[in-house]
Amino acid sequence: MRRATARDSSARMRWYGVSFTMPKTKVALTIDVELLNRVDDLVARRRFRNRSQAVEAALAEKLARLARTRLAEETAKLDPREEQRLADEGRAAERWPEY
Repeated sequence: MRRATARDSSARMRWYGVSFTMPKTKVALTIDVELLNRVDDLVARRRFRNRSQAVEAALAEKLARLARTRLAEETAKLDPREEQRLADEGRAAERWPEY
C-alpha cells in the first residue's frame, strides 16, 4: 500500500488557539450511493463545507475511536494486582520532601 504524501494543497487548521497549515493530498474513493446522499445532505444543511471535509472528519473520528479501542484492549491485558505491586514497590523507596 502506498503511503500518502503531502502535495501543494494545504488547509489552515486551528488547534488550541494555534493556527497551522496541514498538508493535504487528493484521493479517489468508491462509496455507496446512499452513504454519499447522506453526506451531501449534511453539506446542504451546512454541517460541513464540502464532501471532503465531511469524509475527512468521519475518517479522523473513526481512527481516533480505533486508537481508544486498542488502548482499552491493551489495558485489559494488565494484571491489576501486579500493577499495584509495582506501584507500591516504587513508592516504598521514595521519600516525600519536607515542606
